[in-house]
Amino acid sequence: MRILIVEDDEILGNGLTVGLAMHGFTPDLAVSVAEADAALLAGGFSAVALDVMLPDGNGHDLLRLMRRRGDATPVLMLTALDGVADRIQGLDGGADDHLGKPFDLDELAARLRALVRRGAGRLTAHLEFAGVTLDPARMEAAVDDRAVGLSRREFTILHALMEHPGAILSRAQLEERLYGFQEGVESNAVEVHVHHLRAKFGSRFIETVRGVGYRLREG
Repeated sequence: MRILIVEDDEILGNGLTVGLAMHGFTPDLAVSVAEADAALLAGGFSAVALDVMLPDGNGHDLLRLMRRRGDATPVLMLTALDGVADRIQGLDGGADDHLGKPFDLDELAARLRALVRRGAGRLTAHLEFAGVTLDPARMEAAVDDRAVGLSRREFTILHALMEHPGAILSRAQLEERLYGFQEGVESNAVEVHVHHLRAKFGSRFIETVRGVGYRLREG
């Protein structure tokens, strides 16, 4: 179970890395919002233990960004701010659990195991539309049972559209899914990736609704 720990306190972060490894996890450590976001974009985590107060931002902001771009990785918030209002803020922002500091390592490990179990079912559901199948957990796509290779950003756009079949997603909404914290937005990136997807799935698969955005269409 690969876990991302987001904690800027060097002593605590290193201690959690060693301790969770002893509990059978494979932990990666990020010390800032930007570093964590880059790791999340690369993917492959079963859960995230996310500190709130970070040197370049707020853990709640990173959590909202994750959820906006469709990242359903389970998140456990870690914070010294353990009031009711703080817990509500995290849960309303998309957190799956909350643990106040100081905490017991055994409890942290148990909560992460529970999140991984719950998240496994949430991440394994396949998406299907017009003969195209998407496996979000493996980041794999197929059309009529034939595997189709996609770049990470092509997959991200297709995933967003297939989560809302028939609905129109604006360019801005797709850019939110494509780009991370403090990452520069390329002016025509969405158009380029949509062009590549049409080459792989057919020119009519993704419809441009002029002045509004993009949507999937059958036939």
